[in-house]
Amino acid sequence: MQEPGPDPPDPNDNSAPTSPGGGGEVSWLLRVFEAARGASLLSASPAETPPLTVVAVERYLAEAPPSPPSPPCPAAVPPQYWYDVTLADDSRQERCHLAPSLNGLVQRGHLRAGDRLRLTRCSYLYDERRLRYGFPCLEGVERLAGEPPADPVPVASAPRLPPLRGERKHYLPLWNNEDPYGDAWEAEKPPEKVDVDVSKLTSLGQLEMTWRSRVHFHPLLVRVLHKSRLRYYGKPEKKTDVPYQAYFEVADSSGMMSMVLWNSLCPEWYNSMKVGTVLLLEQYAIKNSYPFKTQPTPGDSQMKRFATIEISLNVRDPPTKISIIPEEMVKPEWGLPEVKYRFITRSELDNLPNNHSCDVIGLVTFVGRIERARKRERSEDFWLYRWAHAIDGTSKQPFILEIFATSQPDVFERIHPMTYLVCTQMRVVRDLTDNSSSTIYLTTSNESQIFITGCHKGQPYTRDTKVKNFIHWTKTQSEADQMKKTVIGGYYPLPRPPSSFLKYCKSNKVESVLKAIGEMGKEIEDLHYRERKRIAIQGIISAVRYINCSNVAEDPSGVEPVQKDTSQSLASCTVSKDDGVQKENLQTKEFTSSLGPQCAPGEQQGHQMLRSKKSRVKRKTEAEQGSTSVIPVPSYHYFTRSARKKLSLDKFQHEDFVQDKNEQPASDSSQYYPDQEGVSGIPETEETGGACDSWQSDLWAQVKDKLLTYLHHSTVFPESIPRKFDYVHKDLLMQKYNLQAAVYQPKKNRTDKNINEFKSASSLGYYEVTVLGINHDVAVDVAFLPLFCPEDPHLLQIEDIENDTLLSCMSCISACQQKTTSYGTLHDTFPLSNETVKAAMDLDGKHVVCILDICHLGDDKVEVFLSKIYKTVEPDVLDLVCNPNA
Repeated sequence: MQEPGPDPPDPNDNSAPTSPGGGGEVSWLLRVFEAARGASLLSASPAETPPLTVVAVERYLAEAPPSPPSPPCPAAVPPQYWYDVTLADDSRQERCHLAPSLNGLVQRGHLRAGDRLRLTRCSYLYDERRLRYGFPCLEGVERLAGEPPADPVPVASAPRLPPLRGERKHYLPLWNNEDPYGDAWEAEKPPEKVDVDVSKLTSLGQLEMTWRSRVHFHPLLVRVLHKSRLRYYGKPEKKTDVPYQAYFEVADSSGMMSMVLWNSLCPEWYNSMKVGTVLLLEQYAIKNSYPFKTQPTPGDSQMKRFATIEISLNVRDPPTKISIIPEEMVKPEWGLPEVKYRFITRSELDNLPNNHSCDVIGLVTFVGRIERARKRERSEDFWLYRWAHAIDGTSKQPFILEIFATSQPDVFERIHPMTYLVCTQMRVVRDLTDNSSSTIYLTTSNESQIFITGCHKGQPYTRDTKVKNFIHWTKTQSEADQMKKTVIGGYYPLPRPPSSFLKYCKSNKVESVLKAIGEMGKEIEDLHYRERKRIAIQGIISAVRYINCSNVAEDPSGVEPVQKDTSQSLASCTVSKDDGVQKENLQTKEFTSSLGPQCAPGEQQGHQMLRSKKSRVKRKTEAEQGSTSVIPVPSYHYFTRSARKKLSLDKFQHEDFVQDKNEQPASDSSQYYPDQEGVSGIPETEETGGACDSWQSDLWAQVKDKLLTYLHHSTVFPESIPRKFDYVHKDLLMQKYNLQAAVYQPKKNRTDKNINEFKSASSLGYYEVTVLGINHDVAVDVAFLPLFCPEDPHLLQIEDIENDTLLSCMSCISACQQKTTSYGTLHDTFPLSNETVKAAMDLDGKHVVCILDICHLGDDKVEVFLSKIYKTVEPDVLDLVCNPNA
């Protein structure tokens, strides 16, 4: 990429860069930055603002602010980060520093690679500690929504330069600190032909006995058995160039010991040191072990562990020499142990204890979007994670996997349905009480590694018996049958809140468990892009409404959809200022447009409801009045085999596990493409008149027009709906559910398919629940989304919610309705059943605690889902809330 020098070139200099068109015109970006540098206030606001393309958005650690004269208490200050943005006009690319006041644009997903924007104000900053060094700074930008990105001008490749501001030497990944990012990280070093002199080697056992009496150590020959994720330990006040470390567990015939890779050796060697790799180590250091590091569970329980010392590899003191020995050169007489695993089947999982370590393999049937969890309150550091389901044929239930980023971004971002997934060093998570119905899932540990189709060949686990049994099972499966069960993305409600509020309080690490309803706006405003958070509010369940999403009809004109004209639509209801009611919607301005006009039958998130004045036992059933919504229905197609023959899944994935090197792998282009004869469109949905019903309490009827604040957070966005997986568009779907990329990469034959055009996997509708504050002056609407996949009841169905009758009723009724619909019958049953109404009436007027899952989806979209309802009459709850440290 073309980079600005310390100072922009003089526009009067004939050597200044010109437009590639040959007209001699200097780049618009260059002229603006030069104008800022020459201004008295070192800033400029250009009169003309042509569209620019955002080529890259890159993050790095900010410098520590000046220390105050009298430092406050020694509480750790969370590190902050700076961003550099690469912009392109028609002739040039320029790196610019983003003013810290605009960091929120990146943190909330407003400014991203590929965007088109206008530069409204910029400045020029000099670094006073360096001679003749300055850089442009963006202080005002205007995003051009909806404008397709332009391909950046090609530039000559050049080594990546360090960040513009401060003294950092490298960029970090945009959304976490654990993944390698940038050109400095070597992909993989080729093995070397090294002569190993066995007579000069020492063993790990000998090192433990003699290390205190030695300064220099004999070479070591070891095999890598475990590998940790990267740890970034950069601090604003520290000047370490590449502050990374990674732990490995290495072994020889005498036992196993920890080895730590430090600093600049990490970019050079981390990707090359894989599980199973044989290393020859020379000129290393031995140190006392760090006592608080995590310990993987060895596959061989009989192997001796040397836990008091660790091998330290660094670029100096002494400079370590590392050699990778090719596997074909490894001799049996060296006595190096083989890598062993602890694979389990799904049928064995139910009997395993909490925190048990295991390895699993399965066929992915569901993969969720990548989300982020804040590491500490008020911190800008996040964990990345996603949920996945995988089946292995030994149980009807899938493995439920919580997969955190393992410093394997290429694998983590490419997990999709119908791939073989291997996860090692997973930990069992289960309720420690006698609640046998609680969901059991597996979560990654610090030493977990993940592998998908394309990564398996040559891995040590391919020789494991249970892996071979899994491959044999896949040969008996039909590709078409398994494809029907696949789902990607959407809201996923695990882990479930505990069964009681007392347990929720004890498991919550924050000082204050409960948030006031009025604080929800601030909580949402503080969310970062794809940050998932769980909060608890106290209130009264005052109204329940079902939003039917199946009432759509084909628009013969194929033009813009026509919505009903109703002044009483719940989506656009307003109250006059005379009533003293403040209505807020912090999510989007247009609910119906956010859902898009192109939903498939059974997907349109209709919000057009009219309240009927008739009521019976606090239950209101409503029928739509006036004209019917006319919404165009896209032509979806199922790709089905013309003949219902069995297709072996190993045809497109088994090559990774085949040991015969001469066997030809199956063509990737034919992995999932069935014969296109026999293509059938989705049958038209019968128009039902859009029946929907609701319940409200007497208290709500009395106070709803006298509220001080009424918040609306019940919007269900397209990104919240799990979608059926479409292998034809798998790259697009993976892009939608991965995080925004740091660098824009234009693709040929780009598909602008909308997320609404992919068939919903679960919900025919959802519920809007109104929670009234216990002081009767604030209320909030939140959503409850029942999850159920008719094609595979074990995929998204969440078990009945213990001690939560209302949510359990809403889930069960919706599941029954979807089952009925899946068999082609008319779904004319009311989702708000007598059981649901009774459950709501049982909570009428009672104080409850509502657990809400909130997630920032980018731009101004934030989903808020009701996850659990607790009654506050549980014993010991009040004491614990009042005294959380008790």
